[in-house]
Amino acid sequence: MLKINEDYLKLRGSYLFSDIAKKVKKFETENPDKKIIRLGIGDVTLPLAPAIIETLHKSVDEMGVKETFKGYAPDLGYEFLRNTIVENDYKSRGCEIYPDEIFVSDGAKSDSGNIQEIFSTDNVIAVCDPVYPVYVDSNVMAGRTGSFDELNGQWSDVVYMPCTAENGFCPEIPNMEADIIYLCFPNNPTGEVISKDKLQQWVDHANKTGAVIIYDAAYEAYISGENIPHSIYECEGARTCAIELRSFSKNAGFTGLRLGFAVVPKDLVIGGTKLNSLWARRHGTKYNGAPYIVQRAGEAVYSEAGKKQIKEQIAYYMANASYIYNGLKDAGYEVYGGTNSPYIWLKTPNEMSSWEFFDTLLSKAAVVGTPGVGFGPHGEGYFRLTAFGDKDATKEAVERILKM
Repeated sequence: MLKINEDYLKLRGSYLFSDIAKKVKKFETENPDKKIIRLGIGDVTLPLAPAIIETLHKSVDEMGVKETFKGYAPDLGYEFLRNTIVENDYKSRGCEIYPDEIFVSDGAKSDSGNIQEIFSTDNVIAVCDPVYPVYVDSNVMAGRTGSFDELNGQWSDVVYMPCTAENGFCPEIPNMEADIIYLCFPNNPTGEVISKDKLQQWVDHANKTGAVIIYDAAYEAYISGENIPHSIYECEGARTCAIELRSFSKNAGFTGLRLGFAVVPKDLVIGGTKLNSLWARRHGTKYNGAPYIVQRAGEAVYSEAGKKQIKEQIAYYMANASYIYNGLKDAGYEVYGGTNSPYIWLKTPNEMSSWEFFDTLLSKAAVVGTPGVGFGPHGEGYFRLTAFGDKDATKEAVERILKM
């Protein structure tokens, strides 16, 4: 008798941003005269940098010529991109990473959801709370999380690591045993970062206990502070315990192109099996590679012109972040993030719940953000705003919020 994967039925409602979209659509229908400003989903708004557009045009032309046409991409990605990534993202920071440890994909979201497939369902996962929903939801789908407790909003078999104002939104190493530890810095949703010394403690802990760290560094390009690691491989011993996920979406605006990569060092061995080989087998079996033209565009990100243009775009978004952060703080809001990250994490006023503040913000200011509770129970009473909007719209959104 045919059966479905019943673990999918355990998922809590729809995806967080789908819920938000439904509420916004209803508001739009009922208020067609109101201009909505969206500072919720972390989608970029600036067009692709000229160096990337030029490369796309060139590579599209190549696809129209027999001698330069490309079909299926190599399993790991084209060497020209993997070599460029290693030189610019790792060797330049003193990290020991090699091209055959880079696995090009269609984005960090896919990788963060898929990476759990190479681990046993018996493994215990640990996640920050609040946390990017995909880490938990993909493990729910795999049957690794146990049952859901409606009262505390947590899964029975998941180790939750509270990220609160008291600990600087940086989790403490848990007392409970965990096999797979998810870390994301700069953090989504809180916008906070981790020091190199603190991250080294996590690496030491993972090596000591035999755990694996899944390190999501999708927002590393926004780091400007000192002693803040851009990669977990800046820490000694990370090659034997960490997998790093990277994205071109937020640093170079590839949300519509789709490109990312995972780093799986060959020194990462579990039970005699190299995870590099295991992920390569999964990658080759279930993925046909990012398009040639997109990988060429990725290479252009690291060109001299590409670096300059992308740096200007990041500065544009961080100016938005500064405007949101300072505007709300000066008005008496309790705010975090926004310095080394494009996200601003604010305490909801007047003890409002996250969703109450969402509804108030939408109805009174026509501004869309993201309820903190959607990222986990410790996100209740908080709210996330993104700096990826248009500059003028961002300023108008802050003005509307302050007038509420």
